Amino acid sequence: MAPPKLPRLDALDVDNRRVFVRVDFNVPLGNDGTVRDDTRIRAALPTLRSLRERGARLVVASHLGRPKGRVVPALSMEPVAARLAELLDCEVRLPDEVVGDAARRLVLETRAGQITMLENLRFHPGETSNDPEFAKALAELADAYVNDAFGTCHRAHASVVGVPRLIPERAAGRLLAKEVDALSKVAYDPAHPFVAIVGGAKVSDKAELLDALVRRLGRGDAVLVGGAMANTFLYARGEAVGASLVERDATATCRRIVDLAAGREVDLLLPVDAVVARSPEAARGEVRVVGRDPIAEDEAIYDIGPATAKAFAERLDGAATVFWNGPMGMFESPAFAEGTLAVARAVAACEGFTVVGGGDSLAAVAATGVGDRIDHLSTGGGASLAFVEGRTLPGIAALTGEEAA
Repeated sequence: MAPPKLPRLDALDVDNRRVFVRVDFNVPLGNDGTVRDDTRIRAALPTLRSLRERGARLVVASHLGRPKGRVVPALSMEPVAARLAELLDCEVRLPDEVVGDAARRLVLETRAGQITMLENLRFHPGETSNDPEFAKALAELADAYVNDAFGTCHRAHASVVGVPRLIPERAAGRLLAKEVDALSKVAYDPAHPFVAIVGGAKVSDKAELLDALVRRLGRGDAVLVGGAMANTFLYARGEAVGASLVERDATATCRRIVDLAAGREVDLLLPVDAVVARSPEAARGEVRVVGRDPIAEDEAIYDIGPATAKAFAERLDGAATVFWNGPMGMFESPAFAEGTLAVARAVAACEGFTVVGGGDSLAAVAATGVGDRIDHLSTGGGASLAFVEGRTLPGIAALTGEEAA
């Protein structure tokens, strides 16, 4: 399979034309109603600046939270529009509705270089259901369409799929194109040796990813498994894991993935030691590292141990491609964060092409201050996983004219 060929922003005619830009401004808000973290807004600025400089009349649209098709004042786009106005040093006009006469009038009045932001798309029930009439109402606001919301591309929602199907002139924004270009180096013909690091709580959440990765790899490549999901792998091969989180109904999946890796001569590395405690609220002085020693029945694994972190780092040394998604333990607790932080430092030290995705993994990169040494930090979440699994995302298929898989 070949990576998708996205229609590019620079080839789109936007001069004095209304351009619908789907962004991902689903940002956290503080108790005072202001934007607490503007990372996602900043990520879209290169696209918005480029369009403004070329004379586009911008219609910016995003969802915020999960209002479930109802108007929820606390989830209004108003604070997001205010923050965008500050960052771009320009006015951002906001109608009090998603579609309707007021929104249409404001959009039609928008001049070249100006921005109108629609209200929260999910205030309308037609967004998440991909309602054709809602998609048509949105499409009628624009002459061209740009998707710069990679994190929503795995959702078959109206603004992601329905609208671009109705607007022939469409393109990928800078952020979406950057995500696809980077993740394509992981999902399609990656350089070898390839090392994938997969963590998180549940095997069931990552089974398709693990399966896809192992089938893509071969001799000399490796998959390093950490986090609570490693407990299920250990349990599946008969090891005692005490009171650790285990998905007992996923043991057959673990055995199948282990056998698949062995058949393809892919090294699947599991933890050789662990940080355990009797409670997830345990302080540093109440935890201990165990190797081959038995874990007490009332103890649970909350992080990989130092020997595992060292083994993972050694395997990363010399890798040509690295993909990391998911924490190695209960990263949100200082007592169980070191394994994840150690992996972040090891990925940053690798001289190969490195990609990191997932909230906790990105947080670990930020906490260790090594973000500038990672080739690509993916904010796509579920979209990133689906892409690496080899699926055609609905939002990308709508841009390219393909069928989603």
